[in-house]
Amino acid sequence: MKAEHELLENIDKLHTTELGVERIKRNLSLDTDDVVCWCQTKINSANATITRNGKNWYVNIDHCILTVNAYSYTIITAHKEKQ
Repeated sequence: MKAEHELLENIDKLHTTELGVERIKRNLSLDTDDVVCWCQTKINSANATITRNGKNWYVNIDHCILTVNAYSYTIITAHKEKQ
């Protein structure tokens, strides 16, 4: 529960790289240019499940998994949950 609060408290620090934007858009078939805002909205969602494993947070929401570095708040990747 602590990790969840820590990520939510620092949601404004969330960012990604140019390559990260392209990877996330491709993996999730997104049609948005503001990937960070899209991810922030998903993470803030009431039904998001946030867990921390080692250096990363994993956010499970709407059959997608977002991976965020716990130290730099960089969105590393996102992919659709395997069925």
